[in-house]
Amino acid sequence: MLMTEHIETAREFIDESENYFARGDVLQGSEKTWGAAAHIVMAAAQKRGWPFGNHRALKVAVRQLVQEYDDPYLERGFGIAEKFHANFYHRFMQEHEYDEGRPAVRLFVEKVDALMEQDRNKRSNL
Repeated sequence: MLMTEHIETAREFIDESENYFARGDVLQGSEKTWGAAAHIVMAAAQKRGWPFGNHRALKVAVRQLVQEYDDPYLERGFGIAEKFHANFYHRFMQEHEYDEGRPAVRLFVEKVDALMEQDRNKRSNL
């Protein structure tokens, strides 16, 4: 996939996740929530030439983004997304965790997307 396709997939997945949760399908909603976070990190990593082919590489990429942007929230947001990923397999989350976690992951996706957009705008203004 191209970087732009990862970005679009992240945007689609974060919206689709809400539809699954609205229908009561917490497993698919959880996996789409995770997928959105994973794809936005894949886009950021791909843009920078970093590895992104496995979960560990995504965690390392997020840590590098935290350092690059001096934004510790990015690591927290990704951690919440990882919880949704685990929930897909083990269904351990409670209702309040869905309600509290989904906006946090959406914010993570939107934040990374916006940071990449800022980077694109900076380069085009040079």
